[in-house]
Amino acid sequence: MSLLGAFIPIWILTAVGYAARRRGLLSETAGSALGRFVFHMAMPAALFMTLSATPMAGYDYRALLAFGASTAVVIGVGWLGVSRLYGRKAGERPVWGMAAGYVNSANLGIPIAQQVLHSVSFLAEVVLLQTLVVTPVILIALDRHGDSAGRVRLRRIASLPFRNPVILGSALGVVWSAAHLPVPHAVSSSLELLAGAAVPVALIALGASLHSESGLKVPPAETAVITVLKLVAQPLVALVFGVALHLTGAELLAVVVCAGLPTAQNTFIFAQEYGVGEALASRVVIVTTLFSLGTLAAAAALLQR
Repeated sequence: MSLLGAFIPIWILTAVGYAARRRGLLSETAGSALGRFVFHMAMPAALFMTLSATPMAGYDYRALLAFGASTAVVIGVGWLGVSRLYGRKAGERPVWGMAAGYVNSANLGIPIAQQVLHSVSFLAEVVLLQTLVVTPVILIALDRHGDSAGRVRLRRIASLPFRNPVILGSALGVVWSAAHLPVPHAVSSSLELLAGAAVPVALIALGASLHSESGLKVPPAETAVITVLKLVAQPLVALVFGVALHLTGAELLAVVVCAGLPTAQNTFIFAQEYGVGEALASRVVIVTTLFSLGTLAAAAALLQR
């Protein structure tokens, strides 16, 4: 598959969602229902199946550290800096951070890694980092601001894995992998069918959201700043950390390319679930997916010289 070919299905399914909403085949409530289906059912199944089949050892932690550091820096800038600059409420700020630094490591990352890196091994590390570290932090913050009191309560945080299907599915997948437990065939077959719906339904929900009136309320400057953070700042920061950790060749290329992937559609799904920052999330996912084709090609060309 060519680099362009990896993007085409993303654009097509998003366009299908937009067209369905525009022609009235999907109502605004139907689009929200699709997002909730992904968040509560399809995404947990996909994460469980991915993580239960992913070994928990044998990684080069220098590369993962470089990627993780770039993620932390850029998410921090989006969350604590840019969102404040534009006067966004505290409950919206985690979405700004996630939009700036949470990469599309699964459905788009895999074909790009195969095309550019000729290996998907580092993507397994990226998936684990985002799922086990970044996602819980974002969801705890969103859950905190979803609480009417706006406070972090230990009991509420402790119960989050049982109330949040994304964290629960991820945690069960890690336990299954660490214990080397087989997934019964009937269960795995059912979960694979459900997991297969996660990406296409999320993209259709994303496309449908672009036709909503709320999508028109995002100042272009905010979208532009977050896009630059995602597609330019994050890979550059990853490059700096990679060089500092003495990464070279294929390892350095993997870190920079993965950091330069566009914003994951999970950002929109989380924003929609908690009812904050939906318009920005949908716009940034679309814009970064459009422009990342050029930035990824440029990064690969420069580092492969």
